[in-house]
This record gives sequence, structure tokens and C-alpha cells, in this order.
Amino acid sequence: MELLQTIIIAIVEGLTEFLPVSSTGHMIITQNLLGVPQGDPFVHAFTFIIQFGAILSVVCLYWKRFFRLDHTPLPDGSTPWARLKHRYHFYWLLLVGVIPAVVIGLIAKKSGLLDWLLDSVVVVAVMLVVGGVFMLFCDKIFNRGTDENAVNEERAFKIGLFQCLSVIPGVSRSMATIVGGMQQGLTRKRAAEFSFFLAVPTMAGATVLDLYEMMGEGAAWATSQNIMLLIVGCVVAFVVAMLAMKWFVGFLTKYGFRAFGWYRILVGGFILVWLALGHSLVMVD
Repeated sequence: MELLQTIIIAIVEGLTEFLPVSSTGHMIITQNLLGVPQGDPFVHAFTFIIQFGAILSVVCLYWKRFFRLDHTPLPDGSTPWARLKHRYHFYWLLLVGVIPAVVIGLIAKKSGLLDWLLDSVVVVAVMLVVGGVFMLFCDKIFNRGTDENAVNEERAFKIGLFQCLSVIPGVSRSMATIVGGMQQGLTRKRAAEFSFFLAVPTMAGATVLDLYEMMGEGAAWATSQNIMLLIVGCVVAFVVAMLAMKWFVGFLTKYGFRAFGWYRILVGGFILVWLALGHSLVMVD
């Protein structure tokens, strides 16, 4: 990978990380367009690590809500475990929500399924179209959320199950978790915000796992060039995501998913037709 390729891919990541259009899918498409070699372990790791850079923007923009403890008193006689869960309730919900992704993600990673999916533009295009069609109707299907409904342990776990669908590039982690929240009776805004929060431990875990595996394969990848690309990618994705996130919350709350659905159908459909005609997606050699 080259520096210009890194910056372009990171901009795409920052713009799409919190949109229900699949940031991983868009990065795979962008990498193909730019002629980035697919199947390279460093490219796979780069794809996940710069997502964590974008996710850190959540911590900055929502730091008052992210770094919080619940100090409201509990009834007398509450067990130490109940008191501990009460004080760290926010983080407990994130832990409950991330468990399904940890299990499914490890299985997909160890089986080699994840690496295969990351190399398939066809899978990305198909899932963009399928997800887009679903998004045209999901507002009507799940538009029953109320402000009275809050995230609890059961809802957090079920949203985490929805998040597992995003192991398939093109599905969109954001879409899966927001729809999961709406299915559990949350408003679009509350579902989107919990989706942002849940992304932090999810992508942190994926980043740590990728770095661990890369270290286990030796230090050949840790060239000054690759380290610089990771740093630049994370910084660019972080800054762009900061700008995109608040716009998305306002847009989603007001207009819903329909516009994103049509966008997904158009992009995915064009790629499928383009490939079916025998053309290559690689535009830059």
C-alpha cells in the first residue's frame, strides 16, 4: 500500500463507519479500485485497525456518557455483585452486548472464513443489495420504539446477536446493531447511540486480535512504512468520522433508513452488473 491509497481508504472508512452502508464493504471496493493487493495479511489487518481509529471518535464526542458511573443508591441489603453491576452498569451492558461478536468473530477468524469474505467483492455487492432492499422497509417494520424503553441486559445481548451479522462484509455493523436496537423497542436515536458505544469494545477486540496474530507471525510486517500507514490511516479515519457521526444521528432520526437503502442498491447493483459484463473492478494499476 502507498500513502495516497491509505489516505483515500481512511477517508472512505471515516465517512462510512457509522452509516448503515458497510464501511468494510466500501473499503474492500475502494482497495480494489485503487489496485491494492487482496489477500495480503497486512491489508486485512489494516482494514480492521483503522476502523478502531474511527471508532475512537465515539469516545471523544460522547466522553461524558462513555466515562460514567452510576452513583444512585440501591436498596439496603443489596449484594456486593448487585452494587458492582449497578455502579458499572453502562460498561456491563457493553460487555453483555459484545459477547456474541467475540464468539462468532473468533470462529470466523480461526476457520479462515473471515479472510475469504474480505477478499470477495461479489459478496460485498450482493449484501449491499440485499441489505438495501431490507432497509427500504425496516422503518415500517420496526418503527415502534419509545423513549421509555432503555437498554437492559436482555436487549444488549440481543443487539449483540444482530451485530454478528456484520461478520459478512457488506452487511454493515452499524445497520445490524441499529436495526437490532429498533427491533428491541428502542428509538432510532437511542439505537444508533448504543450502536456507537458497542462498536468501541467490538473493534478494540478485533484490533488487539489482529495485532496479536501479526506479532505471532513475526516482525516482518512491522516496517517503518507499514507502521506509518497504520498511524496515518487511524488519524485520518478518526478525524473524518468525528465530522460524519453527528450528521448521521440527525439524519437518521429525521429521515430513517430509506435513502441509505437506495444508495446500497445502486452501488451493489452497479458492481454486480459491471462484473457480470466481464469488467474488472481494478481501475488503478
